[in-house]
Amino acid sequence: MLVRFSLNGETVEVDAPPTVTLLDWLREERGLTGTKEGCNEGDCGACTVMVTDERGARALNACILFLPQLHGRALRTVEGLSGPDGALHPVQSAMVEKHGSQCGFCTPGFVVSMAVGHLNGRTDHDDVLAGNLCRCTGYAPIIRAAEAAAAKPVPDWIVDEIPETETVPYAPESADALAEWYEAHPDATLIAGATDVGLWVTKGLRDLGDVAFLNRCRDLQEIADLGDDLRVGAGVSMADLLPVLKKHHPSYAEMVRRYGSEQVRQAATIGGNIANGSPIGDNPPALIALNATLHLRKGGTRRDLPLEEFFLDYGKQDRAPGEFVEAVTMPKSAPMLRVYKLSKRFDQDISAVCGGFNITRTDGRVTAARVAFGGMAATPRRSPAVEKALI
Repeated sequence: MLVRFSLNGETVEVDAPPTVTLLDWLREERGLTGTKEGCNEGDCGACTVMVTDERGARALNACILFLPQLHGRALRTVEGLSGPDGALHPVQSAMVEKHGSQCGFCTPGFVVSMAVGHLNGRTDHDDVLAGNLCRCTGYAPIIRAAEAAAAKPVPDWIVDEIPETETVPYAPESADALAEWYEAHPDATLIAGATDVGLWVTKGLRDLGDVAFLNRCRDLQEIADLGDDLRVGAGVSMADLLPVLKKHHPSYAEMVRRYGSEQVRQAATIGGNIANGSPIGDNPPALIALNATLHLRKGGTRRDLPLEEFFLDYGKQDRAPGEFVEAVTMPKSAPMLRVYKLSKRFDQDISAVCGGFNITRTDGRVTAARVAFGGMAATPRRSPAVEKALI
């Protein structure tokens, strides 16, 4: 696959296999070894890089990011943060001044996450750095470094231009193009954020066969206000969905804040979380409780179905070959919606059980209830017994 992107300010073109990870390519082909391999599954943040496209700069995990996903984007590694004359980026200077590094293995990932937060004007440093783990220095001096750097201006050299690219078959740029391609390649693997599919390769060593990367399908990344409802494109990242949920469904939003790390939320998509069909996926219980509608498409044919009917059995969904999730629609208002997640760790951990409770109360009495759980059965599903007990 021919991939064209900007690497530390220089436009490069690479003919790459579809599932070579950015981490492996950087270290083995370019000698950029500042990006470290810690966990190789998107948990530790040692491999964090800055990726910029039309939606802005994001911190992503290079270990589960495939190189073709960079087509038409700009990439900055830790080696590209300093200026052309060797001047340090403000976050690099602050890490030195505040003694934020000890063994140094995790430091490049922290520095890149801090640089992305600095570029985006973020001051919620705990959240920005929650996806980066340090096992020796302790987090206090690192947070002090982030606070010190926040007062400094963004260096002019760090703002990247997006390279011009041509449309390539493996990266369709619209839902129409995707529908046509996928109908012709119904056995292909669709890759949006790769936060789960990446592990199929790095941990499971799977051969994915034909693949299509969806991060350039802009119409799948739109959130439409339909009056009483919200239509969320399948390619909307959890990070982009979060502020919308904070406005309309704050309890759901609080669960999403615990969804992976900053890096994972910037990559993971709502459509991928649904289509993957995991019994402990975090979104389906809340969406089923909201009586969400799933929009599916195959070629020019579209169909809608209640989300709860999509999950048939473990690893089996109501989706035909060549058919993909295009969007999901949920109501904007559900004043008594509550979403709860139980996990071994409070943050950044897979659910043991996730529950969505959507209650309607009239004159102090519960008159309607939709309750759904993940982790209760082989699929996310409603609990009629709990609903009956509440009414």
